[in-house]
Amino acid sequence: MAASAADENTAENVSEESLSPVLTDCPDNASFSDLSDEMRDYVVGFIEKEVGSDVKSLKNVGSLLEKLKEENRRLEEQVLTVSSSVPPQVSAALSAAEDASSSLEELLQREKLISTKLQQHLQGAQPWMDALSQKLGQVETVERHTKYLRCLQHIEELSGVVQQCLMTSGVWEAIRAVESMAVMDAGLSQSKCSHLRDFLRETLHFWHKIIKDRLAGDLEKVLTQLHWPIVSPPTQSLTPAANGQELASQLELLVTQLLALQTSDDLISQRTSPPSKAESRPVASPRASPLCLPIQIMLHPLSKRFRYHFYGNRQTNSPGKPEWYLTQVLMWVGYSTTFMEEKIQPILDRANATINARAELCRGLVSLVQEKVAGDASRLLYDDTLFCHLVEEVLQFEKELRRNHSYPAPLPGLLHLLLDDAVLQKWLTVEKKTALEKVDAMLSAEGAWSSQYKDIRDMDELKSPDCAEMFMTLLEVITDRYRELPCPSAQLKFLELQKELVDDFRIRLTQVMKEESRCPLGPRYCAILNAVNYISTILTDWGDNVFFLQLQQAAVSLGDEAAAGGLGVTEMGRLASLESSLFDGLLALLDRLRGDMTGRLLDGIMRDVTEKAKAYCRDRWFSHPSQHDMSATSLSSSACPMMLCIRDSLLNLQQVLSLSLFQLAWQGLAERLDSFLYQEVVLSNHFSDGGAAQLQFDMIRNLFPLFGHYCKRPENFFKHVKEACIILCLNVGSAILLRNLIKESSSGEDARDRTGKDDPSPQSALNELGVYYLAPCDVLILLNLRASWPGQ
Repeated sequence: MAASAADENTAENVSEESLSPVLTDCPDNASFSDLSDEMRDYVVGFIEKEVGSDVKSLKNVGSLLEKLKEENRRLEEQVLTVSSSVPPQVSAALSAAEDASSSLEELLQREKLISTKLQQHLQGAQPWMDALSQKLGQVETVERHTKYLRCLQHIEELSGVVQQCLMTSGVWEAIRAVESMAVMDAGLSQSKCSHLRDFLRETLHFWHKIIKDRLAGDLEKVLTQLHWPIVSPPTQSLTPAANGQELASQLELLVTQLLALQTSDDLISQRTSPPSKAESRPVASPRASPLCLPIQIMLHPLSKRFRYHFYGNRQTNSPGKPEWYLTQVLMWVGYSTTFMEEKIQPILDRANATINARAELCRGLVSLVQEKVAGDASRLLYDDTLFCHLVEEVLQFEKELRRNHSYPAPLPGLLHLLLDDAVLQKWLTVEKKTALEKVDAMLSAEGAWSSQYKDIRDMDELKSPDCAEMFMTLLEVITDRYRELPCPSAQLKFLELQKELVDDFRIRLTQVMKEESRCPLGPRYCAILNAVNYISTILTDWGDNVFFLQLQQAAVSLGDEAAAGGLGVTEMGRLASLESSLFDGLLALLDRLRGDMTGRLLDGIMRDVTEKAKAYCRDRWFSHPSQHDMSATSLSSSACPMMLCIRDSLLNLQQVLSLSLFQLAWQGLAERLDSFLYQEVVLSNHFSDGGAAQLQFDMIRNLFPLFGHYCKRPENFFKHVKEACIILCLNVGSAILLRNLIKESSSGEDARDRTGKDDPSPQSALNELGVYYLAPCDVLILLNLRASWPGQ
């Protein structure tokens, strides 16, 4: 015990000694009891780690103490080393900073001195700088004057070259000199020397005009010898001209020289003053390049003839006869085709000019017509008749020009003249006014509600009346007129007009239908129904037409809500994806009208059928004798009027309605007859076995075959009656079992709990009998309509 206590005392002493490095870091060299909780926990953990709970391990305390003392000594040496090295480094840094500060002060003094000397130098040099600047300005002025004089000298030299060349017939050299003037003019386009520019342009224009006039005169002489212009049908010469080869050479030389003069001619054309009033009239024409010089010269005699005949007080200048000058231009184009292709085009090809001679001449003639049509259109805005005639002739001219004379599509024709705001609005107004007048005439015509194809079986499938045929033809004519317009927005305006006309025609048909609704089986009422169906069919086809699909995409891209019927974002998205068409709104209205008229028609037939079927509904079905007591089964006498009425109605509908409408009509009639017979005959009577058999015979052998001409299985359209006959004609045993099964199912009794077997459900039992449409509760009602049950 004493040894143990000694060991413990030794351990406590050693622990305090071994922890001396730690305790020395505490404030005032505090004892172990004065340490903080965190430090105390660290000390206890250190002892447990190094010594542990084994008392025998206390013999290692000496080595641990030595180790800690060594570590403490090494740390003290490091601290002393660092402490002794810091002051020299700090003093070195301070010394470097002082040196830098001294250098900076010295540099600042030097900078101030140099700055002062520089300012003095600049002040002394300023007079020299001012004098030098003045001299440089003078030199620059002299240089500008020199360049100005050189330009003048160069212009004079080029002018002299042109003059000398023209005197010596050196046309090519003169053209090249004029070309140099044109290049020089283009280079001075941004110069502020307005007098120099004007002088150059006047000189260029002067010599260009002289060369052009000389070449034009020579070319006109050659063309005259070649019988140009050709204003009548060309005739094939039997013997070629003696100097034909010489004329061809002269023609090629002159055309080639004029082509070389084209650049300066284009430049002068751009610099010319504004055109005259006749030429400055605003025309919505796409900008086109000037005609090539040879074609301009060839166009001069034709232009003179055109203006002589179709301007001024000439009788041929008649506002009511635009076809005169339009036809004349087309004739000139046709007459000149051979000459242009055989005489001019080879020369252009050899000169490497990418010009189509025939198209270029045609473009020049069309420009004459454009000017004339633009003037006439503005003057005829207040005369509907003459304006309509002008539009018709312009459209016809454009069609013949493109189709018969192969006028290139990119080149402007006359259609853009009709896109002027005032002209286009007038066209739309007149188009609507004329169309409404024609619609009035159509509907008031004597044969408006009869079909012109009624005697031709194969062509009268739609049985549309003449007024509907004529109306859709009118719309197609309008489409043909605006189809080739080069502006989608203008086309959409005409499409909107067509939709307005269709809606107006629908309203008119509705008004006439209401007048004829007293007699829905009459020929006029059916003709109106056929007209509605015909228009709906045509509009549906239009919705899939490429032209209207393109207009639909144009309406979406332009955001034209008017053409799209004022649709929202969703509907516009469906238009963009081609899920709907531009005519969906009209088709919905027409379908509603067609459904309403078909319903009125069937209501009228059902009124007749109901009247004829009264006796059949009141027949004594519960007292009919059994089939075994009858020698042969025949149609009930009370059913004959009803069957005849149904047969006659079907034949009449087939004759007066189109095929698609007749399909809807007889199916709708079958559905209504099925409901009527089920409600008024089956559910309103009780049936004996003979009565049920008679009803089944009347339906299966007489009524259903009336509809068998139009489908293979007419009984599928009489589900109520067919299945009711099956239930009523069941033998007694099957009827009893079926009734019990339905009653047990409806009362909630579970047959499987009583018998342990799976009895069939009522629906499966009915399906085995061929009853799929009637519910078990309806079948129970029918079973209760049997007049006799065993035991009754």
